[in-house]
Formats: sequence, C-alpha cells, structure tokens
Amino acid sequence: MNKAFVREAECEEEAAADAPPVARNYMTPQGYASLKTELEFLVTVERPELVKVVAWAAGNGDRSENGDYIYGKKRLREIDRRIRFLMKRVETAIVVDPARQECRDRVFFGATVTVAETGAAPRSYRIVGVDEADAGRGRISWISPLARALAKAREGDVVSLASPTGIRRIELLEIRYE
Repeated sequence: MNKAFVREAECEEEAAADAPPVARNYMTPQGYASLKTELEFLVTVERPELVKVVAWAAGNGDRSENGDYIYGKKRLREIDRRIRFLMKRVETAIVVDPARQECRDRVFFGATVTVAETGAAPRSYRIVGVDEADAGRGRISWISPLARALAKAREGDVVSLASPTGIRRIELLEIRYE
C-alpha cells in the first residue's frame, strides 16, 4: 500500500520530534519504573481492550459514519505512537540511583537541592531525568539551565544563572541525596 494512504512516515516524524534531543537518557529508579508501568499498561490492558472495540465496530458495517470505529482507530494510532516512544526511552535509559552517589557534597544527577535567590524564599528542587521533569512538583531536568548552573556546586556556593530578565545570583543552601 502507498505511504500516502497510511501516513506512517508522518507519524514516525512526529514521534521523533517528541523525543527529547538528549544523547544520554538518565533516569532515577522511580522514573524508570513509572515509564515501564505505563508501557506495560498500554501493551497489556488499554491496547487489547481498544482492539476489541474496533473489531466490534468494524463488524457493524459502514465504517465511514461509524464513530466507534473512527475514534477507535485514531486512539489506537495514538497508543501505538506512545508505545513506540516509551519503548525507545526505556531501551536507552541509564538508571542512576541517587542513594548510591559517593560524592555527596556536590550537586550531581538525583540531588535534591535547596536554593535561595536574593530577597526570595528558599525553594527545593530535585534534579531528575528529562522524562521525569515537572517544575510544579519541584523536579527539574538535568539539562535545564538551573540544573546545569548548579552542577558540581557545593553548599554555600553562589552560582550565576542567565535568564531572560538578566543574570540571577542563586545561593545553594543544602544538598541531599534520597
């Protein structure tokens, strides 16, 4: 069948565009387990149930106006795309356990840091993998500007962070590995 009708090339280009542009895929054990759990759920539960619905809808006759069939096929493509993405991320994962960090007086991957900017209240962040980042929950990616600025810093150090508003001075108050 001609690729113009299948649109596989377009989906694969979109999936490649979603992948973070990072050569190394560092993850904490919790982040790795989370991705594996999501992948397993999609493969063993959600996709098989959806295949049953699509097969039932296809058996009802006219597919051009069959909402269950049309929506089911669209959702199936989305699930397959997510499965491919998760499989690639899990395959390339480098699991780093922060609890096993030997050099605990410096900031490395997995560290939980407490920082303060001049005149602002202290804030805590955990440096995690790209797939685990959630700034609202205090989890920042190891490739984020703040994490890069803090890399290898020690407690009491003041680091400079270039931001759109100018250079910010941030003091590192505490480092923990949990």
